[in-house]
Amino acid sequence: MSVNTSSNDTSANNASAKTDSAIYVDLNALRRLKYKAKGFSFNAQQPANSALSGKNVSKLRGRGLNFEELRHYRPGDDIRSMDWKVTQRTGKPHIKVFTEERERNVFLAIDQRMTMFFGSSNKMKSVIAAELAALIAWQISDSGDRIGAVIYNDDKTKVIPAKRGRQHVVNLLSEVIKKNHQLSIENSLSQHNNDSDSYNQMLATLNKVSNHNALIILIGDGHGFNDKSIDYIKQLRQHNEVIACHISDPLEIELPKMSQMVVSDGKQQIQFSSDNKKVQENYQVEITRQLESYVKAAKKYRIPLIEIDTITAVELQLRKALGVKVGKS
Repeated sequence: MSVNTSSNDTSANNASAKTDSAIYVDLNALRRLKYKAKGFSFNAQQPANSALSGKNVSKLRGRGLNFEELRHYRPGDDIRSMDWKVTQRTGKPHIKVFTEERERNVFLAIDQRMTMFFGSSNKMKSVIAAELAALIAWQISDSGDRIGAVIYNDDKTKVIPAKRGRQHVVNLLSEVIKKNHQLSIENSLSQHNNDSDSYNQMLATLNKVSNHNALIILIGDGHGFNDKSIDYIKQLRQHNEVIACHISDPLEIELPKMSQMVVSDGKQQIQFSSDNKKVQENYQVEITRQLESYVKAAKKYRIPLIEIDTITAVELQLRKALGVKVGKS
């Protein structure tokens, strides 16, 4: 169905949409999430039912280790810390002593592409991504770690260096809001990179900015993931921990049955019957293929995959995924 409006009506509707928290985020809402960023963490010690624990997912290394000194072996020292080269050269047993880093770098990869500007009944995926990023950023900041981000849309990638402090989190979230408010139906009509280009550009940027022992958290729908993405993921996992938060809408998973459905990508539109059994089967095959590719890569490189939908409150989903008992928010 199409609706004709005057330019004044369109401007008014756009202004009204900008104030709708289900379509666009605002800084005050993201700042208030600081008080809900409690009861969960991304440290090595996780509840038994957390998505970050268990033999089938990556063990978070926690903060890194800094070399402190080389000294003589003492009874009770861990033999795994033995420096065999020095021991052989001196004829006396020596061990390496390490101290735990007090801080680590955490980078959020926050998806604000047009594929995220979709929501069937509650909130846009782009809004969910911003809220999830805010919850994680506030928790990381409170834990004393440095938080940074790679915020990307279809055309550009913005890097926020990892720093500490509440004001830094506010600045980071302000950049998320800028990208979020650039999303619109009008923007979908303009030319931009395809999903694979933008997704792989984000991964390439992460490889450049992340150092040894960083924690990287991918927040988005994974659209554009392909064989080239796997190469970038492999590079990231060589020296860093990676967690993937996959955001999806129920309508994407199961196509509603309708005798007449109109679908548009902002440039072209088609009309068809989704009540057709063959259409339903083909849709499910394609959706399954895309998800399986993403999930298979996550399992292969031991990346915990946290599923987030657009219906339930984000903080409740995150706490449940991390094994925290969920009550009323």
